[in-house]
Amino acid sequence: MTDPIRIDVWSDIACPWCYIGKRNLENGLAATAQDPHAPQVEVVYHSFELSPDTPVDFDGSSADFLAQHKGITLEQARAMNERVSQVASEQADLHYRFDLQQHTNTVKAHELIHFAKAQGRQLEMTERLMAAYFVEGRHVGRVDELVELAAEVGLDAEAARDALESERHLADVRADQAQAREFGISGVPFFVIDGKYGVSGAQPAEAFTQVARQVWAEHTA
Repeated sequence: MTDPIRIDVWSDIACPWCYIGKRNLENGLAATAQDPHAPQVEVVYHSFELSPDTPVDFDGSSADFLAQHKGITLEQARAMNERVSQVASEQADLHYRFDLQQHTNTVKAHELIHFAKAQGRQLEMTERLMAAYFVEGRHVGRVDELVELAAEVGLDAEAARDALESERHLADVRADQAQAREFGISGVPFFVIDGKYGVSGAQPAEAFTQVARQVWAEHTA
């Protein structure tokens, strides 16, 4: 039996290009489903904090944060948000609401993703967090809100709360970040395919279709 392709993805749930990359990856892999010998793929998400110094309750809008973080004007920040919103809509059918966004520290969200991974729900939790943050304007830095989101994907709420309050998975987050440094990953999304091919950025769906077919051919040769 042929081993599946493994795709390791470093991302931050507060990274707009990461959500686009996630959707493009999913759509690219879906395009191979009808192949005579469709690639078998395992996708694993890893933690990356773009702005670890961000407070849990950031006082300001998404554009305010971007302007401060990148040292640009508010007008430039708004233009950047408009551009990424357009790409998200056109490429990935995602409809960002930067006007609703509650910018926050993401370490607890990453801990929750690791908790979900241990319960076999990592993909569902990652999707739920990104949708909550970019589309619904939910606050994904607070434990109470995270527990609600965990329950929405079928996880036990009290177990999720205990994991977050005890910081049980913080070491897993730090291990992901250390591995990213070892690989020289400085920006996300970053995709490592079968531990040997690196793909940087939110590539179009077609690129993921092509690489999945190529690597699957190597697996089955």
